[in-house]
Amino acid sequence: MNEGYQDMHVLLITGPAGSGRTTAINALEDAGFEAIDNIPLSLAPRLFEGPKLDKPLALGIDTRNRDFSIDGLLDAISAIQSTKCIKLDLLYLDCSVDVLLRRFSETRRRHHLAPSGSALEGIHRDIDLMQPVRSRSDFLIDTTELSPNELRAEITQRFSGKRGEEMAIVVQSFSYKRGAPRGLDIMFDCRFLRNPHWDKDLRIKTGLNEEVQAYVAEDENFAPFCSKILGLADLVVPAHKVEGRSHLSIGFGCTGGQHRSVAIVEIFGNAIARLACDHSSSRIGPILEPQNVK
Repeated sequence: MNEGYQDMHVLLITGPAGSGRTTAINALEDAGFEAIDNIPLSLAPRLFEGPKLDKPLALGIDTRNRDFSIDGLLDAISAIQSTKCIKLDLLYLDCSVDVLLRRFSETRRRHHLAPSGSALEGIHRDIDLMQPVRSRSDFLIDTTELSPNELRAEITQRFSGKRGEEMAIVVQSFSYKRGAPRGLDIMFDCRFLRNPHWDKDLRIKTGLNEEVQAYVAEDENFAPFCSKILGLADLVVPAHKVEGRSHLSIGFGCTGGQHRSVAIVEIFGNAIARLACDHSSSRIGPILEPQNVK
């Protein structure tokens, strides 16, 4: 083992197929982890033989991995945990059988543990096989009622704050028709703003489109709303950071989650998140002014 790996953080993500491992890996990569998904167990030890990494490492492993065996995975976990220079955390993604079956039905994929049988048979085998790993997990997230976006937010909240003293801020849009995401700390309702849905040329577009953003910004309530958002963010974001919060989740919702809330997040999301890096908002304010909308 390379002696340069001192105080290295390794997060191993596992769980039954369909529980959200890929989504979690992508979220961790966005949060600053070196992410490697579906690595063969026999190759895992070689990761610690090369140059020292300057960031934490996220490894995705489940029963679909080449040369996978439950004994091999448990042995690998024990070996890494016994290494003084590496801190290993095990994240297990759990999910109900009914939801796993629905996810396989939606993707129309065969289950790898029952290639010639029913997906339900494979799901039961997968869950039973993974029970010894589940019992050793340091973190357990039940994804049964979580959408991919909600799982990303949960992963970001839990793990991005582990790096230094930075506070992770998740700014996301959502649809009130589908319900507010779990774990929101602050929630804004954008349904009072002009709705691009009623413009036939904008209906099929989203808030990522500049025309949609401009349409929303023409509402007379847009500028006062933005001013209030900025004022509240100026107050609460630095205060939460001072209190030692590792994450803060801010949501903007509209009826369908396609136009107004997405536009607001696109216009203001990055600027609001940047407040976590600086207690002073003097250089942030101009970015949040409505006239920046094209």
